[in-house]
Amino acid sequence: MKACIFCKIIRGENPSSKIFESEKVLAFLDINPVSRGHTLVIPKTHYVGFSEVPADLLTEMGKVLQKIGQAAKTQLGSDGFNVLLNNGRAAGQLIDHVHFHLVPRSTGDGVMGWPKVRPYAAGERETVRSKLANALS
Repeated sequence: MKACIFCKIIRGENPSSKIFESEKVLAFLDINPVSRGHTLVIPKTHYVGFSEVPADLLTEMGKVLQKIGQAAKTQLGSDGFNVLLNNGRAAGQLIDHVHFHLVPRSTGDGVMGWPKVRPYAAGERETVRSKLANALS
């Protein structure tokens, strides 16, 4: 099995442009950025999917994302930023190591937009709501 590229970066076997590192979290510039300052925030422990990551680690990663987002605004002049996570192949996850993308944005940059809306069919919204709510109770 091919070794995880992010784990290689964590171990220092592959280079990266690190912008933050703690005991549990690493943040570095994406090598294929969609905007200036596009950053990946990853746990230093290998987890494939979002649901595997312990809540306390997600909290720490969230704090790092907040700091980087603020730095993008103050240091890069971005007007805002997106925080994205692709979870699973169907959602666009290409590397099997959970990671958040922080994408600095400028007004009118055309980087990405919200996809076409797909309204619920009659009665479908309640069915979906019920299934999700029941799974959470």
